[in-house]
Amino acid sequence: MRRVALLLVFALVGGAFWYLTRASLDVGGNPGAAAPPTPVVLRRGNGPEPESLDPQLARSESAFNISRDLFEGLTALDGDGNVIPAAASSWQQSADGLSYRFTLRTGARWSNGDTLVADDFVAGWRRLVDSKTASEYAQILGAVTNAHDITAGRLPPERLGVEAPDAATFVVHLATPTPYFLGLLAHPSTFPVHRATLAAHPGDAAKPGVQVSNGAFVAVDWSVGSHITARRNPNYWDNASNRIDVLELYHYSDQDAELKSYRGGELDVTYTIPQQQYRWLTENLAAELNVSPYLSTYFYGFNTTRPPFKDQPGLRRALAMVIDRERITGSVTGVGELPAYSFVPPGTSGYSPQAADYRDWTPQRRLDEARRLYAAAGYSGAHPLAIELRYNSGEVHNAIAVAIADMWKRALGVETKLVKEEFKVLLVDIGQKQVTQVFRSSWIGDYDDAFNFLEILQTGFGVNHPGYSNPAYDALVQRAASTVDLAARRAILEEAERTMLADQPLAPIYFYVNKHLVKPYVHGWHQNVMNVIYSKNLTMDPH
Repeated sequence: MRRVALLLVFALVGGAFWYLTRASLDVGGNPGAAAPPTPVVLRRGNGPEPESLDPQLARSESAFNISRDLFEGLTALDGDGNVIPAAASSWQQSADGLSYRFTLRTGARWSNGDTLVADDFVAGWRRLVDSKTASEYAQILGAVTNAHDITAGRLPPERLGVEAPDAATFVVHLATPTPYFLGLLAHPSTFPVHRATLAAHPGDAAKPGVQVSNGAFVAVDWSVGSHITARRNPNYWDNASNRIDVLELYHYSDQDAELKSYRGGELDVTYTIPQQQYRWLTENLAAELNVSPYLSTYFYGFNTTRPPFKDQPGLRRALAMVIDRERITGSVTGVGELPAYSFVPPGTSGYSPQAADYRDWTPQRRLDEARRLYAAAGYSGAHPLAIELRYNSGEVHNAIAVAIADMWKRALGVETKLVKEEFKVLLVDIGQKQVTQVFRSSWIGDYDDAFNFLEILQTGFGVNHPGYSNPAYDALVQRAASTVDLAARRAILEEAERTMLADQPLAPIYFYVNKHLVKPYVHGWHQNVMNVIYSKNLTMDPH
């Protein structure tokens, strides 16, 4: 008589594995054998589809989220957003603040079993700043000796101020003391590379099944338009503490669709929530709703490299001035977001955000000044400004675009064509600067310091999407980068923000809040201003 076995097959081939659970038999047919444990699967929402799984080429939050689970840098962030050791077990800083010596953790390995060595970080950092890599985050290492000259193509990557005196020691030389340096090293762009894989598969090294990573998980599949699957990395140095076997990150451009999946039991954690459902969620799922401050700014960027906004700060200022931010945060977003008149968010460590001067003006004074600037730029009711506003798909983005286009029309007579694009397409359009005039974007703090927000608007910076260029602003940011005294540095950065806002290359609209739904059986979720929650730190009850 044939024995009946219940098989659960979780197949992953080529960097894959099998899970089998049987009712009464082991694989060999021995009666009474204990069934292998059912794998613990964590399903997280992860926003729009990422553009890459390559840490040096990633540029969106969804890409960084998965990179943090697949890879690990020298440092990481704890549940409160504080810097902690990661791939490095310890470090020493020189008395002048210009060098760091990191000791790599004993037992740190890549997912294929290779030992993680200091040269892997040397290679990763050189690759990041290499102009041939064309990473938008190349300048995040601007404080490292020779980094700027390398990204500009004036020096070879080998001149970067990093070295590996031995396999376990990574040394960094800085051009100037950098207060935020250790926090920066938790950013995915600074993660190491598996040199052999990159050499063997230069175009596919980040592809699931090919990629070799050093974090708690390794990618095994990418179902484009749906999700990315990763499994635990048994060679990760702290694998014993990881309680998640399989990680699935699902991508949604529609927040309502994500909520539907969550309520249907298809997700354990959401990337965000639909604003229009906030009241219902507070009444019905309050215990699962997590809302907290977030170091991130939602803004509209003006393309300052081409007409009509090139050399027109007055026109940019006019459009920014008539945006009713209080109406948007009160009626459109409505989840505790704050109206934004500065670019640097409140709560940024050791800094006072500098708001645009018109924040405290009466509505009528704003309107009168905006109309004066609009007319001075050569526009009128008979000759209105006609522009395109590009934004990525999403109900909230669409509602905000419609509202702001209406504000511009009513206040100034501006004719706005709304162009909705998929997120990847929008990123390409913004980066090329050939078709954009006004675009929706946001900046999420890579580390908790005002410099991270202000440095990106320097002339030629990789993610300076408005194309802003002001020598006075550049000089202030560079002075701040080389200023050791924290009070003096803060004053310089505040002056830089005021200078930039007077030129208005972008219009801050609101400051984000973290907003996630987390199932009651998921434990270890900690909100922090960086919105960084590593999947390996979560645990799950049977459900």
